[in-house]
Amino acid sequence: MKVEWVYHQNYGFRSEAELSILQWIEIWYNRRRIHSTLDYKTIEEFENEMYNQKSAA
Repeated sequence: MKVEWVYHQNYGFRSEAELSILQWIEIWYNRRRIHSTLDYKTIEEFENEMYNQKSAA
């Protein structure tokens, strides 16, 4: 995270850094990063597949 996000930003206040890091975690790291436990899919891809399987059943 430091290399991908923090070191590329300039923060004036600690609260700005905290908000920026929280947004990075929620928007990119948790949603767009592939996860080995999900067969190397993003959470969005995994959730869409689960939804489609339930809809088809």
